[in-house]
Amino acid sequence: MRHGRTGRGLRGKPERVRVAAVAVNQTPLDWVGNGMRIREAVNCARQQGAQIVVLPELCLCGYGCEDAFFLPSTAEHAWQSLEDLKPRTQGLVVVVGLPIRHEGALFNASAVLVNGEIEALVAKQHLAGDGIHYEPRWFKPWPVGVVDEYRGPEGGVPIGNLVVEVGGVRLGLEICEDAWVAQRPGALLAARGVELIVNPSASHFAFGKSKIRRRLVEEGSRAFGAVYVYANLLGNEAGRILYDGQLMIAEEGRILAESRRFGFQDSEILTATVNLRSGRLAMAESASYFPQLGEDRGRVRVEWIWPEVGPERVCRAEPIGEEKMEEFTRAVALGLFDYLRKSGARGYVVSLSGGADSSAAACLVRLMWEMAHEELEGRIGEKLPVDRFEDLLLTAYQATENSGQLTRNAAREVATAIGSCHRELEVEAIRQAYVAMVESAVGETLDWEHHDVALQNVQARVRSPGIWMLANLRGAILLSTSNRSEAAVGYATMDGDTSGGLAPISGIDKAFLREWLKWLELTGPVIGGRRRAIPELALVNRQEPTAELRPPGCGQTDEVDLMPYPVLDFIERAFLCDRQDPEGLLDELGVTFPEISAEQRQRWVEAFFRLWRRNQWKRERYAPCFHLDDENLDPKTFCRWPILSGEGLGG
Repeated sequence: MRHGRTGRGLRGKPERVRVAAVAVNQTPLDWVGNGMRIREAVNCARQQGAQIVVLPELCLCGYGCEDAFFLPSTAEHAWQSLEDLKPRTQGLVVVVGLPIRHEGALFNASAVLVNGEIEALVAKQHLAGDGIHYEPRWFKPWPVGVVDEYRGPEGGVPIGNLVVEVGGVRLGLEICEDAWVAQRPGALLAARGVELIVNPSASHFAFGKSKIRRRLVEEGSRAFGAVYVYANLLGNEAGRILYDGQLMIAEEGRILAESRRFGFQDSEILTATVNLRSGRLAMAESASYFPQLGEDRGRVRVEWIWPEVGPERVCRAEPIGEEKMEEFTRAVALGLFDYLRKSGARGYVVSLSGGADSSAAACLVRLMWEMAHEELEGRIGEKLPVDRFEDLLLTAYQATENSGQLTRNAAREVATAIGSCHRELEVEAIRQAYVAMVESAVGETLDWEHHDVALQNVQARVRSPGIWMLANLRGAILLSTSNRSEAAVGYATMDGDTSGGLAPISGIDKAFLREWLKWLELTGPVIGGRRRAIPELALVNRQEPTAELRPPGCGQTDEVDLMPYPVLDFIERAFLCDRQDPEGLLDELGVTFPEISAEQRQRWVEAFFRLWRRNQWKRERYAPCFHLDDENLDPKTFCRWPILSGEGLGG
């Protein structure tokens, strides 16, 4: 393979090099902004003494370009961004992700730049095609062991499963999903004598996933006898998918350095001085290590003189946010922050009913504000369009004759506690006018015994125009407050409480949400070094969840209308995640909830599948939501289901 044009000649291999893993908060197709953030991050890494800088997967264009990947201009613009980056890599080794169109196919690749030159393109071998991922729709997997030449505008560049040897240091890549498969490319890289494996990733956030990534990185460094550098994206890149910006550097099977997560800055940089000699010795002493002998056609050699790097003491900061409650808070807060600033909206609006869902949405906006203020240190005006929280969030309580004083007081108390601009709207007259108009049209008096659903839904729907109008007046985004449990069974009024442009809690179940609200009332996340609780949520938490659409004497509650939320959530998860049919699900339900009679379990399972089948059309119309765990009902990115289906699953 060719020799690079850089450096002043080879010398002995260095014992230590200084590496940097970089997380950047990108936006699909934002060529100017993406390029600027990458260049600034590379410059910051240089200032911190880094010699090797690793950036995330597809970060030049954005991972979430979706069908824009089909446009030839996307790969062309990405290549131009790579060319623009070249001068900023003088004196560095930089790895950066981009799409490459080669021989009529599109590949997910990372470029390796050395001292201002593009020396190699390494293509991803294993594409993510499960869950929210659709990489095989746009990309082709690169075949193992194949090396070719990509003809760029300024000449040929090697492409394939390459090892780049820079000044005697061999560097190889696993790109995101490559590290999650059984036959990891790292095993072959180890046989080829690689001392440093870098992993440019676009690994989305999910509860507990940081621990899994940590194990992959630790095991990669141990099993492959190499230093392992892991870089990831940060923030709400494209609307639905959140990235926590987790960065890790490992050697000899242990994490040497790890970043914080969920940062509000444009980038995070993690640097460490790593010892290459220890990995070489470990492989030499390993009885299971068998080197690949003979000529390695997939090796790119680049002449380079490594500056001397002394040892350093690395103090590994303990990552925050391992607890599920804390992760949820920080993930949604960052998602809301990025959605607001990237959409160009001027704030958020919430129809605050005094119940759990709307209170959670409003409180999350407040926590977003406080977390951003803490980190940005007064520079929040550079990111958001307003300087005061009351200009950022408007809440409104909308009362009908079936609304109670308890929920009115709860909404008022929560709004006061978080500092939103709060309004109380009386919509009963509008409801009565609609009912009278329809009664006149059909020539019939409507009553709760015969017209229950219509009379419930009209109350939810008369609340929609006013709250939308307030959002329009402020140039703000109306937040829909539906949760995942309700979405599964269609327990929502379309064009009523589902109204909104973003549904921040639709990716989480009701049972967890209620526990989170209790946690927020009593404990809360760590902000500014201390716990931030909202005790005023006690008025919300003491209520039984209710739509509050029937007359007060009916005693309406969600769980009477449906089933206990823990049961509903169990059925949903067993069905969607474990692929259980109703028969197998009933058996598991009996083990988990033995106190419930077999007849009752049967009725609830039948009810779930009946409601699931009837309400796919609603799920097709919900506002976009954040993906927060390994389960979601979003039909565009996770759970595809026919709008019309038979009773083959029961119900």
